[in-house]
Amino acid sequence: MNSPIVSAVARSAAVPGPARSSESAPLALTRTGSVLHVRLNPAARDDVLSAAVLDALIAVLDDLHEQPDIRVLVLSSLGEDFCLGADRGEFQDALAADPTGTAVRRIADKAQRLCQALEDSHAVTVARLHGRVIGAGLALAAYCDLRVGADTCRFRMPEVGLGLAPAWGGAMGRLITEAGAARIRELMLTCEDFDAAAAHRLGLLHKVAPMDRLDDAVTAWTRPLARRSPQALVLTKRMLNGYAKAARTTDTALLDAHLFAAQLTQPRTAPVP
Repeated sequence: MNSPIVSAVARSAAVPGPARSSESAPLALTRTGSVLHVRLNPAARDDVLSAAVLDALIAVLDDLHEQPDIRVLVLSSLGEDFCLGADRGEFQDALAADPTGTAVRRIADKAQRLCQALEDSHAVTVARLHGRVIGAGLALAAYCDLRVGADTCRFRMPEVGLGLAPAWGGAMGRLITEAGAARIRELMLTCEDFDAAAAHRLGLLHKVAPMDRLDDAVTAWTRPLARRSPQALVLTKRMLNGYAKAARTTDTALLDAHLFAAQLTQPRTAPVP
């Protein structure tokens, strides 16, 4: 039986139009031709990646296997910010209910499955970023093939300041491949805030645009991509990912959920913001 989110994708595909959202839906979906717009819906929860959001995104990406005519997926948010990171309150609740860390590990496993699904999807994925892009939100964006951000975007990797290692979704390897080990090391260890111009210099953003021109910048990519040969797009994406993964002599992404859960179940000193 199809999950509710998969059914929602089918309805959006059948009737192009404005994004569909509700107070309870974690995502809003719109399809126009071969382009699927997926918008995080913070009306349902704060701008964080809860387990419900992870499940919904995984379901959308899984459903794409049955919709090979979708060539581009644009990921954005309906909120004031793109994403403020993982749902730390949910992790605390899961740990309180299950001190062994098993429940936390299941949530962290979902993050790794989501990032892998983004990387493996046949569709070219485009991240449309605005406002704050924090922690797991930056990791999620990094797994998209192309990234454009408003010139007012602010980025931060706060995990070390919160007393945690950056182990969400196996993103450390992806970030290092995309932006380089030296700068990612600096930003992860110092937790420094950085702007869109710096993200562009690092390669974390491919384009920067004024907020009122952000959709134009996205369209400048999606319009030609929708006309490209689907076979050429899929093969090129697979080749690019293959070469990028070959640069990682050791990929420990599958261990991240266990590392994350192990950290949370150990006594820790008070974090320093």
